[in-house]
Amino acid sequence: MHFFQKKRTFAAKFEKKPMNLHQIAVARNGFCDKFGIPRQSREGSVIETRIVFEPAFRNPDAIRGIEGFSHLWLLWGFSEAAVGESWKATVRPPRLGGNKRMGVFATRSPFRPNPIGLTSVKLLRVEATTEGPVLVVSGADLLDGTPIYDIKPYLRYSDSHADAVDGFAEETKDYRLEVVSPEMLENMGIPETVYAEIREILSQDPRPAYQDNPERIYKLDYAGYRIAFKVNKNRLYILNITKSDTK
Repeated sequence: MHFFQKKRTFAAKFEKKPMNLHQIAVARNGFCDKFGIPRQSREGSVIETRIVFEPAFRNPDAIRGIEGFSHLWLLWGFSEAAVGESWKATVRPPRLGGNKRMGVFATRSPFRPNPIGLTSVKLLRVEATTEGPVLVVSGADLLDGTPIYDIKPYLRYSDSHADAVDGFAEETKDYRLEVVSPEMLENMGIPETVYAEIREILSQDPRPAYQDNPERIYKLDYAGYRIAFKVNKNRLYILNITKSDTK
């Protein structure tokens, strides 16, 4: 057989073969709705997420040595994004006001040809539970129930780039708000850790960038609580926090 024929025959074995992704774990945290989820990883640094492995992947040997790494990469799926047969080459990033288009591959929009996300998180600890080993991480920008497809160690010497440039995202990174809340909320029996997480989420300004009505009341659900708030300039005012049916 001619050399080039052999080469084509070898390559044909690997052409157009479907790749089956297996969900290895699921993310568990207080984010029961997309509204309020940190837009990027690390922005919810005080919020813990539990990575619970599926039964087939609960072998402790599969994570042997993982505690030696401070950070991990999570490969996951946009489970709540609309997935269709067609895709658009451009999207409207919310942080640009929702009225300016950028190329889908120049953004982190969930509306992609393949709804796959990549997140770097800090590994806080590994817990032994009745559901097998559980990874407790912080800095995840994931909805509760998000499927996890793979976990890899973050390597500082190769994954960190001190000379990186942020493109158009550089213009929109400074958007944190001062959170103002009435004293009565601190005595409502809300767990201290949950209250701290709520304040952190709100400080990141969960509103779409194109909404700036100081009289509008927004509502956000987190960890079984519903938070009502207003925003005026660079201050966010918590109006009330009540128990919600969503957990």
